[in-house]
Amino acid sequence: MEQMEKVEMKRRGRKPKNQKKEFVVDQEQTKFFIDHSSDKDSLGLIFGLLGKCNQKVYGKEITFKDLSLFAIGKLNEKDVEKIKEGSLSEMEKVQRALDEHNKKTGSNLALGEFLVKKLGIN
Repeated sequence: MEQMEKVEMKRRGRKPKNQKKEFVVDQEQTKFFIDHSSDKDSLGLIFGLLGKCNQKVYGKEITFKDLSLFAIGKLNEKDVEKIKEGSLSEMEKVQRALDEHNKKTGSNLALGEFLVKKLGIN
């Protein structure tokens, strides 16, 4: 008898709000593209740095790839934590505070109860 392979079908449509999306790094990805067309400040910063780096007589042209690889090498754990913190939305910060409060006190407050308690609303 042939064994049938199980194929997991992805469900279509909206996802539940409380479902966490897990990010998986694709280790086989070899190209990265950055679109700075809508962010004029960062685009100006990049062109300024490239201009400064290429004001020289000798050596090959310095590209954005060279700049980014050098900068990535300078990142430390504090920088990574700042980047993680910057990625949180306001509600994710509130949810994190609620989870920390529940863990610390051993209680199981809902979001509304937590906000009423923190804001001192009677």
